[in-house]
Amino acid sequence: MKNKDINKLMLDLQLFAANSGVEASNANVQTTTLNDTTTPNNLSPTMKTFYKTALLENARTEHYFNQFGRKQPLPKNGGKKVEWRKFDTFSKAMTPLTEGVTPDGNHLNMTAIEKEISQYGDYTTISDRLQLEAVDPVITAATEEHGAQAGDTLDTITRNEVNSGTNVIYGGGKTSRAALTTADVLTPTMVNQAVTMLKKMKAPKINGDYVAIIHPSVAYDLRESAGWIDVHKYAQPGEIYNGEIGKLHGCRFVEDTNQQVVVVSGEAVYMTTFIGKDAYGIIDPTAESMEVLVKQLGSAGAADPLSQRSTVGWKASHAAKILYQERIVRAETKSFFSTVDDAN
Repeated sequence: MKNKDINKLMLDLQLFAANSGVEASNANVQTTTLNDTTTPNNLSPTMKTFYKTALLENARTEHYFNQFGRKQPLPKNGGKKVEWRKFDTFSKAMTPLTEGVTPDGNHLNMTAIEKEISQYGDYTTISDRLQLEAVDPVITAATEEHGAQAGDTLDTITRNEVNSGTNVIYGGGKTSRAALTTADVLTPTMVNQAVTMLKKMKAPKINGDYVAIIHPSVAYDLRESAGWIDVHKYAQPGEIYNGEIGKLHGCRFVEDTNQQVVVVSGEAVYMTTFIGKDAYGIIDPTAESMEVLVKQLGSAGAADPLSQRSTVGWKASHAAKILYQERIVRAETKSFFSTVDDAN
């Protein structure tokens, strides 16, 4: 898979760490601070790996925007900001050389772009009765659900940054989001317009094509168009991006249920994001990596005197930043489903 490296997250399983505070962010669970000062780590290495893998694999399935971000390492003790560096392009060298005369040459100009990282996470409290009486393996199920939640959360952070780009086109040739009507859907002509804009702005391609991230409701309108090629007709399984569904006008489409939708005057307006290579950056943390945290029954000591509660949760640091505005074009349109879809 081409997104294998992009989706690779370093995971550290921290279990029953002394003085590790946990704050509830789920309204359906009891808020409790669990301080493990007495219970040893008695989870086997096999189970540690099992829970770690469950969280990671489910997080990976939710990566759509993050698979195309330019990763920047965040080394240990590297501070709370991440920095990407980009180099200015040279203008054409149109002045003829003079025989025997060394020209002045050029200068390599670099721009540094910074973004402060933030930490995200959630956990679920599981009662002793639920663990004893439930038919399904509760902790495993909770780990898998939190993995999906983690991947979805981090990808949404990137989505919101990327969709703040300044190059925007509207369906039906309209000039604003408010002017869109239900007839203003994404068309092959509009796709061609977005791709042409990227070409004119000299945005480099990603593995030979541009990429667009599209909502399923918009994909419905587009997939019936002449010229659409389903992904299985041009790519081998190992060459398909996560969520990839097809290709049109030299642009590969990745379908994402979490692509941004806003509601204007009671009807949904959809973002379709066309991108070139390294258009935006994401952090690739090493010290502050994604973690899955499992706390056993009784690990809270006096805070859980009857050993009634265990917890399963995760936390991760993330940040995303547009690096090249000229490598992103956002199309805003309506869809056949505009009257029934909600904002996300």
